[in-house]
Amino acid sequence: MLNPILNADQAAILKEERRTIQELLTLLASWEAEPKALETLKQALEQLDELFMLVIVGEFNAGKSALINALLGERYLTEGVTPTTAQIHILRHGERAEPLVERGILVLHYPADFLREISIVDTPGTNAVLRQHEEISREFVPRSDLILFVTSADRPFSESERGFMSLIHEWGKKVVILINKFDLLENDAERQKVYDFVRENATRLLGREPEIFPVSAKGAMRAKQAGETLPRSFQRLEDFLFETLNEESRIRLKLGNPLGVALKLSQDSLQKATTRLGLLNEDLGTIQQVERQLSTYRSDLDNEFEFHTLKIDNIINEMQRRGDDFFDRTFRVSRIFSLFNTDAIKEQFEREVIGNTPQQVEAQVQEMIDWMVERESKQWRSLARQLSQQHQTEFMQEAANDALSGFEYNRHQLLQSVGRSAADVVARYDSSREAAELGEKVQQSLAMVGIAEVGAIGVGAALTISAHAAMFDATGILAAGVLGVAGLGVIPYRRNEAKKALRTKLEQLRKQLHRVLLDAFNTEADRSAKRLGESISPYSRFVRDEHERLTAIQGELTAIRGQLTELRERLR
Repeated sequence: MLNPILNADQAAILKEERRTIQELLTLLASWEAEPKALETLKQALEQLDELFMLVIVGEFNAGKSALINALLGERYLTEGVTPTTAQIHILRHGERAEPLVERGILVLHYPADFLREISIVDTPGTNAVLRQHEEISREFVPRSDLILFVTSADRPFSESERGFMSLIHEWGKKVVILINKFDLLENDAERQKVYDFVRENATRLLGREPEIFPVSAKGAMRAKQAGETLPRSFQRLEDFLFETLNEESRIRLKLGNPLGVALKLSQDSLQKATTRLGLLNEDLGTIQQVERQLSTYRSDLDNEFEFHTLKIDNIINEMQRRGDDFFDRTFRVSRIFSLFNTDAIKEQFEREVIGNTPQQVEAQVQEMIDWMVERESKQWRSLARQLSQQHQTEFMQEAANDALSGFEYNRHQLLQSVGRSAADVVARYDSSREAAELGEKVQQSLAMVGIAEVGAIGVGAALTISAHAAMFDATGILAAGVLGVAGLGVIPYRRNEAKKALRTKLEQLRKQLHRVLLDAFNTEADRSAKRLGESISPYSRFVRDEHERLTAIQGELTAIRGQLTELRERLR
C-alpha cells in the first residue's frame, strides 16, 4: 500500500484523486454505465490502499512463469510449453502454504523480501486456447500499476501481442517490455534485428519508446542456482525493478494507475454521450421539422380557408348582382299589375336570381370539406414517411433488442411506436367517412345558429330560404302600398328597399356562414394539429429530456476529465 509518509504534493494529489474519481463513479452509476466499467473503476480506487501491483502479460510459452521463478531464484511456479497458467496467480509475501482462491484468483505466498512491497501477478497467455483466460487477463490489466510485457525472441511481437499492447495503451499503463529467450538467437545481427523490430512496433503502438530488456529467464535461473554472476541483461532488469523503480517511482505509478483507468472510462463515456447526442440532434432536427410543418400546416389551413370563403363570397355576390338587376327590371310602373302575381314573380325570381346558386354554394362547401380532409391525410402521410426514414444505427437496433431498458431501448421503442401509429392512421384513414362527419358537423352548426329553421338542412336550402324571404318582404310591401296614398311614386323607393332587403338577408347569411365554417374548420384544424402533435409527443419529450440530460453529463464528464488530466500532469 502507499507509504503513509507522502510529501505534501502527493498527499494533496491523493486527496483530490479520490474525490474526483468518486465523483466520476457517482456520475457513471447514475447513467447506465456498464457494471463491469463501474467495478473496474472501484477496483482501481481500492488499489490505492494495496501493495504495488506488477502484472506480467504475454503469449503462453513466452516464459512468464519462468521469469517469475528467475526473480525468486527457485522453480516455484509451474512452467511448460502448453498454457500451464490456467488462471491468474497473485504472488504475495508470506510463508509457503497451500494456495488460496480469492474471487477466482489463485493467491500464492513466498518469503522473498521484494514481495513485501510488490505483488506479482502472472496471467494466462494472450493467445490461450481457452478464451476465457484471455478475458480474465484483459479485465486484470486496469488494476496493474506496472506491466511487464513478455515476448519471445523466437516469435517476437506477434499479432495477438500487438492487439494486447493496444489494449494496455488505452488504459494509460506504464509498460516495460522483456524479450525473453534472447540467448536462442544465433548472432549479434539477429539479436539487433529482433530488438529493433520490437522497439519500433512498441513505440508505434504506445506513442513513446518503452524500457526494453532482452533477457533469458532460464539462463538467469541457472546462474542463481549455481551461485554464479547473473547475466548482465537480467541484472539490469532486477536493478530496474528493485532499485531504479524506487519508492518515489512506485508512488507515482500507484497514484497514476487510477487516473489512467478513470481517464479511459471517462473518455469512453464521453464518446458514448457524444454519439448519443449526435443521434439526438438528428432526432431534434426531425422533431423541429415536424413541428414547423405542423405550424405551417395550421397557417396554411387559415390561408386556404380564406381562399375558399372568398369563392363562396363571389357566388353570393353574383347572386346579389342578379337580384339587383331583377328588381330593376321587375319593380317598374309599367309592370305594376304583374307585381300582384306573386307566384309568377316567385318563379321568375327563383329562375333568374337564385338559379343554381344553392348548388354552387353546396359544392363549394363540400370542396372545402374535401380539401380539409385531404390536407390532414397528406400531413399524416408526411409524418409517417419522415419517421420511417429516421436514422437508426444497426448497433441501436441490436442493443434495443438485447436490452430491457436504457437509451437504446427507449429510443428504438418510441421511434417504432410513433412511426407505427402514424402508419396505422394513414392505413385506416377513410377520406369519405372523415368528409361525411365534417359535413355533418357543418350542417349541425348551421342549424344551431338559426340559418335553417328546422333540422340540419343544407347550406343551399338556407340560402334559398333567405333569398325568398327578402323577395317576399319586398313584393309584399310593394303590393300592399302601391295603390296607397303615395301612389305610383312609391315604386322606386320600394325597389331600393327590395334590393336592400335582399342584400341584408344575403349579408346576414354570408356572415353566419363564415362564422359557422370558420368555427367548424378551426375546431377541426385544432383537433387535427393536436392529434398530430400528440402522436409524436412521447418521442419528442424523450428526445428533449434525454438531450438536456446528456448535455449536462457531457459537461460534467469534460470537467472531470480536465481535473484528472491536471492531476496526472502533476505526477510527472
